[in-house]
Amino acid sequence: MTTKADYTPEEWQLISEGPMTAGMMVITAEGGGTFRETFALAKAYTEARKQHGESELLDEIVSAKPEFDRHKYQSNEDLHIKGLQQLAGIADVLREKATPEELAGYREFTVSLASTVAAAHKEHGEKVSANEQARIDEIRAKLE
Repeated sequence: MTTKADYTPEEWQLISEGPMTAGMMVITAEGGGTFRETFALAKAYTEARKQHGESELLDEIVSAKPEFDRHKYQSNEDLHIKGLQQLAGIADVLREKATPEELAGYREFTVSLASTVAAAHKEHGEKVSANEQARIDEIRAKLE
């Protein structure tokens, strides 16, 4: 099992921001619903804290207040491109340092969080829009 201490500060920042970045990628996939989706994102962290003890890595990630620097990205498209690159980098670091179970748990948490965000507000009469589902699928693929 790995913890924050097993990663460099840069790696940890990347890893800890990953779920939040994935959630923001889904929020920006469609217009509208930002308030509900942002609330769902925060609630996903709260719910994850209740499952304390299943993974030391995830416990450390969700124990901190989720942060996202939206000024780091110039546009929603920039967030999408750089977010996917970040998630691929996270997967590389976790494959190198974490156990396969930790990588799977991280992927499950991040994809579940993205799915929860997508389902928080209907777009085009759909619980999860095609654009949101495409983002979720991309997130899952980058973390494999």
